[in-house]
Amino acid sequence: MEKCLHNPLLPGFYPDPSVCRKGEDYYLVTSTFEYFPGIPVFHSRDFVHWHQIGHVLSTPEQLDLSGVSDSKGIYASSIFYRKEDDCFYVITTLVKNGNYRDNVNFYVYAKDPAGPWSNPVEVKGAEGIDPSLVFDEGKAYYLGNCRPYPDQPERGRHIWMQELDLETGELKGERHVLLTQGAFVNAAAPEGPHIYQIGDWYYLLIAEGGTFRNHAATVFRSRSVTGPYESNPRNPLITHRNLRKDYPITNPGHADLIQLHNGEWWAVLLGVRSLNGYSSLGRETFAVPVIWEEEWPVFSPDTGRVEFSYPAPDLEEFVWTQKYARDDFNNTSMGNDWITVRTPTYESYSLTERAGCLRLFLHPNTIKEEVFSSFWGRRQQHFCFQMDTVMEFEPLEGETAGMALLMNHRYHIRLEYGQFGGRKEIRVTKCINGQEEVSGMVSWIGKRLFFRVNGKNQKFSFSFSENGEDYSALGSDMDGTFLSRETAGGYTGTVLGLYASSNGNKSSNFVDFDWFSYEGKEETGAP
Repeated sequence: MEKCLHNPLLPGFYPDPSVCRKGEDYYLVTSTFEYFPGIPVFHSRDFVHWHQIGHVLSTPEQLDLSGVSDSKGIYASSIFYRKEDDCFYVITTLVKNGNYRDNVNFYVYAKDPAGPWSNPVEVKGAEGIDPSLVFDEGKAYYLGNCRPYPDQPERGRHIWMQELDLETGELKGERHVLLTQGAFVNAAAPEGPHIYQIGDWYYLLIAEGGTFRNHAATVFRSRSVTGPYESNPRNPLITHRNLRKDYPITNPGHADLIQLHNGEWWAVLLGVRSLNGYSSLGRETFAVPVIWEEEWPVFSPDTGRVEFSYPAPDLEEFVWTQKYARDDFNNTSMGNDWITVRTPTYESYSLTERAGCLRLFLHPNTIKEEVFSSFWGRRQQHFCFQMDTVMEFEPLEGETAGMALLMNHRYHIRLEYGQFGGRKEIRVTKCINGQEEVSGMVSWIGKRLFFRVNGKNQKFSFSFSENGEDYSALGSDMDGTFLSRETAGGYTGTVLGLYASSNGNKSSNFVDFDWFSYEGKEETGAP
């Protein structure tokens, strides 16, 4: 049987992929926006099977997301291996709320991509987003884009580079403008640049068209790293803008090229799996094969579009140990799958106060606000899934704990046990554009409680049990399409997890979760 590479390579909210190689090992990073820890790092030996080995930005000293709005935070990141110093570099942008005026472009470095990574080195005087690095003839260059401020649209957009002092983060020498527009006339958002020296050419690969329906990857080349660059007459390299709106993969672009150690060429890029016009999973990581014709790259050469599978690279298969669907919380720190919203500003959990349990502490903050709260979740990766947990909790007035399906602070669903006006109840609450509606409730008094959420093609069902065997429904077939970019806006995908809050009141209470499981069911969204 022919081995296949299946897309998406990384299902769920893993956008803006960048990849590098050291010998026969491959490392890939993606964007994380307002989520912490920032920038997951994945490792592969065969370019087909990937597993996460850590995060680049895992401490508050490296990443402060306090006050950052939804879909701000860490934008596109790029990873590089530099043979000269046997070191890995990741460069990225921290986007704050000031209409791009207070962006911070910075890089970190590490000998081991699993970490620890250095504290950030800010690139001073670098505006824009989506930076990259270029190492050429012993010099380092910063490569970025100029993004106009909303009140100064006449500044336009362009791709530029300038020599960089890697020790200090200082830009020096002449700034070189490489492109003043993309391959398309009046195209939106030329960004996400990468430069590769291949043979006698330097190739400049960018994203343009905006990250949604008209997204595309385009390429240019020059004999000199600083230009001038000519456009590929066959641009774009990849786009689905010409396909029907309900095509099962949309929005491909923001690509990064890689030559495998057997000589094959591939590209990673983002794409979106839509279902009935809604994309609740967010932008995901895909891969396409690349060939070269007339000294230009050709993406997905047999069809010109991103496919759900390709013949795998001709490399020895390397499959990582299978991850279990269930987390029994037997470690002393949260696993790599777990993320929270914004940098923790207080102690929200413990894995040691009750061995084998995740203890979430109740605090006044809620997921209805753009603040850190006691929420830890994992990315939704399938249109059809089941997630379960069991918890022990004795709520006081106004306190709640349970599960949450989070798109952002204005769009989410909560399955909670709590005390409301002196009554202890289990509730399903949906929040749409900041307005809450209780869609199901039942009185219940107890301490140990099982919760279950089933997702099926963007409809959700909720149930609970006292013994983990006999479940009672609390709502079926809720329309969940509001947990999507098309309704909620932004750049992220749905995150599923565990949540607790005292809802504005001080509390010393807590909830113990014995385990949590997430299991994808029969897949949808593919032909």
